[in-house]
Amino acid sequence: MAAQSTKQTKLKRTLTLAPVVLIGLAYMDPLVVFDSYGIVAQKTQGHVAAAYIAILIALLFTAYNYGQMVKAYPVAGSTYTYAQKSIHPKVGFLVGWAVMLDYLFLPMVNFAIGSAYLTAVFPQIPSAVWVLSLTALITTINVFGIKLTANVNTVFVLFQTIVLTVFVAFIIYGLSHGMGEGTLLSTEPFYSPTVELPLILTGASILCFSFLGFDAVTTLSEETLNPQKTIPRAIFLIALIGGVMFIGTSYFLQLVFPNFMDFKNPDAASLQIASYVGGAFLHSFFLAGTMVAVISSSLTSHTSASRLLYAMGRDGSFPKIFAYVHPKYKTPVFNILLIGAISLTAIFGELEVIYSFISFGALLGFLFVNLSVVAHYFVRQKRRNARDVVRYLLAPLIGAALTLWLFSSLQPSALLLGTGWIVIGIVYSAFVAKQRPALEFNQI
Repeated sequence: MAAQSTKQTKLKRTLTLAPVVLIGLAYMDPLVVFDSYGIVAQKTQGHVAAAYIAILIALLFTAYNYGQMVKAYPVAGSTYTYAQKSIHPKVGFLVGWAVMLDYLFLPMVNFAIGSAYLTAVFPQIPSAVWVLSLTALITTINVFGIKLTANVNTVFVLFQTIVLTVFVAFIIYGLSHGMGEGTLLSTEPFYSPTVELPLILTGASILCFSFLGFDAVTTLSEETLNPQKTIPRAIFLIALIGGVMFIGTSYFLQLVFPNFMDFKNPDAASLQIASYVGGAFLHSFFLAGTMVAVISSSLTSHTSASRLLYAMGRDGSFPKIFAYVHPKYKTPVFNILLIGAISLTAIFGELEVIYSFISFGALLGFLFVNLSVVAHYFVRQKRRNARDVVRYLLAPLIGAALTLWLFSSLQPSALLLGTGWIVIGIVYSAFVAKQRPALEFNQI
């Protein structure tokens, strides 16, 4: 009886390929292309589509390498687990610490964006009320289980896709009737004689934020059926589908509204374009879609963050309470509540600062996924025949090089804030965290 009571409750495997892909797309948020469009259009001088192509190429290499690591370690923990087991436990801890930047702060971003939209519609209600309401809703749904989260997100992703399709349909109709460039075919969103590669890369480093969902589903490995096969497929599909959607949407946005310097507010450029091409109806319909996207992305980002903390608690990097799983709901309840509490700081947070944190953490995580493939397969397992050299050395090194290229284009503020966060992690690791050997796969 005593042995039975001390047995650790584990996560439950219920997810198949389709819901995992939908969770990833929900995390990415199909409508996120609109949130950053105005800012990136001005930074790239109207070449957002080209910036999306640059980031997609880099991330497809990384997505492939994520798949290789999932096959080796089909457990919760994502980049943290890969670096810990393939390179060194302390490196793994610092990578996990860095990746927490995007996992922990993305829910906060969503609540801040949702609060801003709702406050614009209902100015008499304080923004803090909306942050509190959204946090309570998302936290409650996540507590009650991954299956509920997956089912809710299926509906939300479908609605977002409808909103995106309607928006693009209005743009195509407008272009066909002389709006903007007055044509459906143009190379301008991709290339013009004045385009500068550094500007495209700067835009691409910002747009890295748009793709966060493709890697987040690796944290669901212990809740997915046949994760060695399902998760790699899902990762690649999420990155590819999301990239195609983002490229196509930004292409049409540029054609219908080529004067990117005329945005009244670059942060809300999509609402201006919606009113321009579809009047009050599209403005309201798009606003509804944006709120659904906020809830959907909040659900999945909250879920992934709680699973990362679960993995780090189980491995001893964080206190054991982070590894607690509720015996009835089969969810890491303490982590979910903690992230909900952290998300309440959206009441005070500055979006620009949060975005800087997220970009730094995401790219650092991508870099170490690529390096983990080399360390695990090429160095440790000595997989070095001709085919393996391509898969386990060349492909990950190309992915790492492309990631570093994007990393070099981050704004100085992002590099400064990110470095400060890493220093805090080093201090914690050296003086607070009590490292212990990670659990073997067959113990999990």
